[in-house]
Amino acid sequence: MNINTVTVSQLNLYIKTRFEMDENLSKIFVMGEVSNFKKHYPSGHVYFSLKDERSVIRAVMFSQYASRVPFNVCDGMKVVVCGRVSCYEVSGQYQIYVENIQPDGIGSVYMAFEQLKIKLQAEGLFDEALKKPLPQYPKKIGVVTSETGAVIHDIKTVTKKRYPVCEIVLYPVEVQGEKAGLKIAEGINYFNKEKNPVDVMIVGRGGGSAEDLWPFNSEEVARAIFNSKIPVISAVGHETDFTICDFVADKRAATPTAAAQMATPDKEHLKIILEEFQKNIHSLLDFKIKKLKDIYAQLAEALKWLSPEKNIKEHKINLEDTLKDLNIAFKMSFGRLNEKYKLLCSKLELCSTQSVLKKGYSIVLYKGEKVKSLKKLKNNDRIKIVFSDGTVECTLSNIKNYNFKSKGVIL
Repeated sequence: MNINTVTVSQLNLYIKTRFEMDENLSKIFVMGEVSNFKKHYPSGHVYFSLKDERSVIRAVMFSQYASRVPFNVCDGMKVVVCGRVSCYEVSGQYQIYVENIQPDGIGSVYMAFEQLKIKLQAEGLFDEALKKPLPQYPKKIGVVTSETGAVIHDIKTVTKKRYPVCEIVLYPVEVQGEKAGLKIAEGINYFNKEKNPVDVMIVGRGGGSAEDLWPFNSEEVARAIFNSKIPVISAVGHETDFTICDFVADKRAATPTAAAQMATPDKEHLKIILEEFQKNIHSLLDFKIKKLKDIYAQLAEALKWLSPEKNIKEHKINLEDTLKDLNIAFKMSFGRLNEKYKLLCSKLELCSTQSVLKKGYSIVLYKGEKVKSLKKLKNNDRIKIVFSDGTVECTLSNIKNYNFKSKGVIL
């Protein structure tokens, strides 16, 4: 007969694997009484047992989780723990590995809170990368809270003091009771309508018991905040109170007053910033003006050398000198030409008919034409004789022709 055998270690590992494969044991809430509580100080791990009237289970809480417990755990305390069940291979002992622990006074409420928190966290509703930034200078703030509580009064007071130009719009809702969660979700959705735009939203209420704050742990409110296009500030309860609303919101404020401070800039701080801007602008303008003046001075100096005015003045002087030279040259040339003209006139005068007539010569005209030889004339022809001082008409007679080549001719 063949029998398969395993080692103790293999058996314990198999049992551990079976524990860890069971989804019901991977995240479980267990209620019981703490006993044999011990804290291992060097490591910070916590070891205890959890029991009820009939059974006991060992529990361990490692330091990374134990350091987050906000109260002192002691023997006899009724608690609800959240964790996973597995087997410790070395001893073969199964135990619960605790990740969170709360007093049993709010056992059922806390269990519901943790279950919803785990569900929404797994869906990414708490993802920091998806959170929207708050507007720097909001014009309008929407508030979802009770119209009779101190929350709206505190928000209005703080906003008026810090940033009075901002408008506060209230959507009044019930902040506790069975229907409060749905009303709060309706208020958040209301401000997301296009006809009622606001820049940022505050959702909250004052302090109270866990049951009083429970509407802000509802899934309806969580999903309304997550789906909001408008940034949401959660201001629920006091600084030590945490709700699902705080985890989903884009920002969490410890109190409604803190939420108003978070949503608005401080006018005094803005005044300081504006004064600094004004100083910087004046400094920049003064620097710019000085720089432009320097550039202007440089250009003006360069213009003196590059300006055509200087060349025009120089050319004007040259032109005036040239005109003077031309005038002198003209006068000299004119004088010479005038002298030449007078000389030519004198020569012309000497050659003129009048000048010849004045010397005792005369001109004989026959029928209006000059007579150069007696051969063209005959006796009884009427001629005109022109002298320098007049004319005379006469009839020819006794014409004699002379041969000037013969010697002894007397004129």
